[in-house]
Amino acid sequence: MSAIRETNFNFKKQTAFYRGKVRDVYTIDNNYLVMVASDRISAFDVVLPRAIPYKGQVLNQIAAKFLKATEDILPNWVISVPDPSVTIGKMCEPFRVEMVIRGYLSGHAWRTYRDGGRELCGVTLPEGLRENDKLPQPIITPSTKAEIGHDEDISREDIIARGIVNQEDYEQLEKYAHALFQRGTEIARERGLILVDTKYEFGKRDGQIYLMDEIHTPDSSRYFYAEGYAERQQKGKAQKQLSKEFVRQWLIENGFQGKEGQQVPEMTDEIVQSISERYIELFEHITGEKFQYPASDDVLARVETNVSKALEALLD
Repeated sequence: MSAIRETNFNFKKQTAFYRGKVRDVYTIDNNYLVMVASDRISAFDVVLPRAIPYKGQVLNQIAAKFLKATEDILPNWVISVPDPSVTIGKMCEPFRVEMVIRGYLSGHAWRTYRDGGRELCGVTLPEGLRENDKLPQPIITPSTKAEIGHDEDISREDIIARGIVNQEDYEQLEKYAHALFQRGTEIARERGLILVDTKYEFGKRDGQIYLMDEIHTPDSSRYFYAEGYAERQQKGKAQKQLSKEFVRQWLIENGFQGKEGQQVPEMTDEIVQSISERYIELFEHITGEKFQYPASDDVLARVETNVSKALEALLD
């Protein structure tokens, strides 16, 4: 199984290149972005030493499906998906906040609540909640997009007061986030899933707000299985999740949480294959479609050929 660890292409009219934790992003003609979803995997803000075959394809194709399913709510950045692992889209000026929306008290929100906090990003939480309880209504808990280090929680009031996003735009982003979350919740329900929380990123181009990046993937969202949810809550049991939480759990069990001095456990061929199989399982469950394995094992040559052809057509 070949995997995309990193890419080093030189495309027609390429003007910039950026390598993120898991994506390689090429700027074309200062107008378009070629986003390659690599097979790198990160956890606890650390890129793990081995790439996971097909992981990038899984995330790219889930995102493409959900972006298509929400384009009636607002326009998105996508122009084409010329390769299973690549999206080409419009270059936008990103808003410097991530719109995190939560329908349930899980993850970071639960840890804050458990430790006595009753306010999260300016939102007051009711008393008497337990981990993974459904919230009275979905709440938005934005975070800043940090250039270096961790993103930070921030309130709606601070975002507007500090001029990070103006009030008119921010109110529109809130409306879009709620509408997208509602749509994602409905689609998840059809698949026997609960969309617990997720994040959205938005940008502007020619005065128009666009939905950017990936949406409703297991890397940007948390899902529970709907079947048995109520019973598990009643008995105080952990919820069955559909996310990359299983990778974090494997690391924790092997003594790694990204802290100084800790070593990433050995990623054997068996571990890599098992993570790959789990991502494919996630894809099939979330989309209801059979995963299509690429015909060619030479993934880098395939990606370069497919992107070059798409750019020829776009730039002509």
